[in-house]
Amino acid sequence: MSNKPLCTPINIGFNNMLMSDKIVAIVSPDGAPIKRMVQEGREKGIIVDATAGRRTRSVIFTNSQYIVLSALMPDTLSQRL
Repeated sequence: MSNKPLCTPINIGFNNMLMSDKIVAIVSPDGAPIKRMVQEGREKGIIVDATAGRRTRSVIFTNSQYIVLSALMPDTLSQRL
């Protein structure tokens, strides 16, 4: 069991931070359903692009209904939690 506080900022790449208690899921962007959800999120204006122009390697869903795109692999992000 980790001794980390419940609500800590997590670096999701390029000094962009996301509070750990806001994260619901971290997934790979490769599947068709995830690609569809990202496209729908773009249309609704709920996408936060934290890739700094790089390739999207993970999609983070938050409890506030935002979808965050990161250039880091899901494994890397999960280790930071």
